[in-house]
Amino acid sequence: MAVLRVALVGAPNCGKTVLFNALTGARAKVANYPGVTVDRRSGVFTADKDIEILDLPGTYSLHTTSPDEEVTRQVLLGQRDSTARPNVILAVADATNLRMSLRMLLELKQLGLPMLTSLNLSDVARRRGLQIDIPQLSRLLGMPVVETTAISHKGTQALKQALLDFPKSTHSTPSTAPDIENLDSEALYRQADQIIQAVVIKQTRLPVWHQRLDQVVLHPILGLLLLSTVLLLTFQAVYSWSAPLMDGIESLIGQFANWVGTRLPEGILHSLLVDGIIAGVGSVVVFLPQITILFLFILLLEDSGYLPRAAFLLDNLFDKIGLSGRTFIPLLSSFACAVPSIMSARTISNPRERLVTIAIAPLMTCSARLPVYALLIGAFIPQRTVGGVFNLQGLTLFILYLIGILSAVLVAWFMKRLAKRRGGMRQFPLLMELPTYRMPNFKHIALSLWERISAFLKKAGSIIFALSVILWALVSFPAAPADATLPSIEYSFAGILGQWIEPLFAPLRFNWQICIAMITGLAAREVVVASLGTIYAVAATSDELLQQSLVPILHDSWDLPTAFALLTWYIYAPMCAATLVVIKRETNSTGKTLLIIGYLTALAYFGAWVVYHLTTRILT
Repeated sequence: MAVLRVALVGAPNCGKTVLFNALTGARAKVANYPGVTVDRRSGVFTADKDIEILDLPGTYSLHTTSPDEEVTRQVLLGQRDSTARPNVILAVADATNLRMSLRMLLELKQLGLPMLTSLNLSDVARRRGLQIDIPQLSRLLGMPVVETTAISHKGTQALKQALLDFPKSTHSTPSTAPDIENLDSEALYRQADQIIQAVVIKQTRLPVWHQRLDQVVLHPILGLLLLSTVLLLTFQAVYSWSAPLMDGIESLIGQFANWVGTRLPEGILHSLLVDGIIAGVGSVVVFLPQITILFLFILLLEDSGYLPRAAFLLDNLFDKIGLSGRTFIPLLSSFACAVPSIMSARTISNPRERLVTIAIAPLMTCSARLPVYALLIGAFIPQRTVGGVFNLQGLTLFILYLIGILSAVLVAWFMKRLAKRRGGMRQFPLLMELPTYRMPNFKHIALSLWERISAFLKKAGSIIFALSVILWALVSFPAAPADATLPSIEYSFAGILGQWIEPLFAPLRFNWQICIAMITGLAAREVVVASLGTIYAVAATSDELLQQSLVPILHDSWDLPTAFALLTWYIYAPMCAATLVVIKRETNSTGKTLLIIGYLTALAYFGAWVVYHLTTRILT
């Protein structure tokens, strides 16, 4: 058991998590605090195994407005039975935003715990002319203050030594929790201003390029055009950059399937490995480059300081549909995965706004839907250039994302109208500290990117693997009778189940193969592609499987209206089981969860029906 429990406390975007990774060697244990879905990140100090470091959720104050901030407050006050109260507070202050950081430090001092301050982003502050008398600042605050640059190995050495020098035997947790309810924030700011006057030798001045860039990024028209361009380029990169890598992975999977197939005799094991596991898991892993590129762009935009500005820019626009700029980052993260997006909605203080954000988050196209889109676009949209610049398939993907965004806007606007008689949905204006622009920390991005990639691969190696085996069994048994005239798969359990369900989707012209894939897709969206790969691999002969990929098989098996209808279905369709569970936990309401599932199902069915018949009429 650790002798010293150090709580890492700081505001969002101050480099706290990067500093945590530097102190723990990026080896964190991630769990949930009991009763809430807030992540609990802890690790052991690399230089001393007796020191445990707890990375608390970011907060601007102990006067909390969100579940994340409330967890930080409760841990610091010793009010969570599952987590022992820290012995020491390691406060992470932003040197480029000294006034707000000092106000937070003065507030934390009221807790009566020993403190150590990391004045982070010191290198950025120095480049902008800020000079601080660190010894004087330490004396006035009554705690050690260490300048740090979390993204640099050398920039954290002094802090690591300060932690090692911190005495372990003299720390005792106060027996009574302090009264922080009556803290005067204005008085704390006045005290912070007095400290700044005493310790700041030379004031910071933002560089001219920083100010000029903000004039463009935050401009109500130019800023929106820039944001649209960034998103469009992101989706173009998802297709253009990933194509060679996807071709390489697909070739390797095909060669591996061929190698396995030629070394095993025909039979159940051969079919299980080649038609079930390799066809199922391989058809999903092939989309790893596209998902990696999407995550990379989101991490780069976040680390550079652009995303908070995009949230600020969109605040007035979001206000017209009953939301605020706070919802931008949760909704943007939905493009990666709806699960962390819905969980990050805890930072929204207004309960109604939080619920609407959770309800529309699934309309943002998550990375799990990307393999489905990529498969159908590749099968039915030709590979050609539009206007000499844009890839037609990339434009199609952008339109699918755009439809989801516009649908979310309409749903939010409709919910605002419903809530209008209750005084509207917005209670608090958007107040946020915009971080300075900075060069992305590529080490931190690489670590975060690997976390997301490994999570995807673990899903492919566990959930998709297991479902591929189950689905293979469903499509392989029972065997067709000796006098069968239909393909053997139609006599299997999957074929029978698909034919039972098919009448429900007959108006959408979804065949039984699509129905089976939709059912298995409730476990995870990626499984849809794996299911189709398994179904059509079993339906085909071994030679056909080796000679054809899934794209030409679907192109020959479905018509264009059916493909467009299925694309529409997956814009709106209820999400995977993991997302449903998180919605239930975050809303703490079965009724609200069922309501969200119901409206998404209705939109999916109606939208697919309209698109199918509209496309059919246009083509005929």
